[in-house]
Amino acid sequence: MSRQVTLRMRALADVLLQAGLPGVLDLVPAFCSLTIHYDPAHAKDPQGKLAPWEHLRDQVERVLARAPEAVADTHRAFEIPVCYGGTYGEDLEALARAHDLTPDEVIELHAAPDYFVAMLGFAPGFPYLAGLDARLVTPRRATPRARVPAGSVAIAGEHSGIYPFETPGGWHLIGRTPLRLFNLSAQPPCRLEPGDTVRFVPVGEEEYKALAREREWR
Repeated sequence: MSRQVTLRMRALADVLLQAGLPGVLDLVPAFCSLTIHYDPAHAKDPQGKLAPWEHLRDQVERVLARAPEAVADTHRAFEIPVCYGGTYGEDLEALARAHDLTPDEVIELHAAPDYFVAMLGFAPGFPYLAGLDARLVTPRRATPRARVPAGSVAIAGEHSGIYPFETPGGWHLIGRTPLRLFNLSAQPPCRLEPGDTVRFVPVGEEEYKALAREREWR
């Protein structure tokens, strides 16, 4: 997994999308793979010699053979405000103890890197952020929560992530952002895209509340 591989997966998805292959329903780029969802009824071989998946495979291979090797780095950079700890990040203190750190040290380590969005998954708009400091790598919770608040900033394994809306989840919650990451009525609906870079900016509770009241977060 690397940022260059993420950009490559995204570029190949764009190439296939522009090709308009019959039967293709969705393209899902991940860490180092690209999943193609298709409808076999609309991906048939006109000559009837190949099964739908074989016909689609051949078309995909022809398109990818013409895809440029160079990948343009057109990422966007985001600063995401986060209110850490307390009711906004109820796992912060326990995570700090598990690593023999203070909560302030966890915040400092978490906010220091420039992360990159390695992929979107689990839920619409949920970013898997690569670049977490090795001192904060933590296995998922043994028991997931039934409800995680929207905007929760969390850690699991080697990644940090942000819950785009309320959902169950098993990541360790260390803070929360007022930034809205997913809006079905917006175009595109996901604020972050694979390859984008993210830097977390610690804010106090009053600033968090003020930002939450603003409407430019869409």
